[in-house]
Amino acid sequence: MKNFSWGHGVVLALFAFIVFILSMMFLFPNGQKNSEMVTDNYYEEELQYQDVIDSKKRADELQEKPVYSQDTNGIKITFPKEYNNSNTTVKFVLNRTDDQNLDIKKSVQLDVNQSFVIPSQVLKMGNYTLRLSWTKDKTDYRMDYDVIWK
Repeated sequence: MKNFSWGHGVVLALFAFIVFILSMMFLFPNGQKNSEMVTDNYYEEELQYQDVIDSKKRADELQEKPVYSQDTNGIKITFPKEYNNSNTTVKFVLNRTDDQNLDIKKSVQLDVNQSFVIPSQVLKMGNYTLRLSWTKDKTDYRMDYDVIWK
């Protein structure tokens, strides 16, 4: 080691840097497997986003809003009493934040209690975004909920 000079130090530092970069390339991409876009039609939906903003604003201004709850049976959404199947159409999209294959999109009918349940059998543990949209008397509304299913 008596012939170790600054040139050897530079080469050693460069070699250590290259090893560090290569380890970053091969170790860290394994942790980010399912990084997809939220929707396949991103640009088309972006053009229509003003409608979504208006729907959310109308929903925020409601006196009585749909109530979200979850238990062992699943996720239950209950609407106010003046909503029924004759004047209301309800759709929901349950987006899984890390896996697009677990997304659920459905139109539902309200039961006699003006509610519906997303059964626990279709839900997997993890984070979801529940996008609830409904039309009452030809007026669109939308609310988003962050859901952690355990």
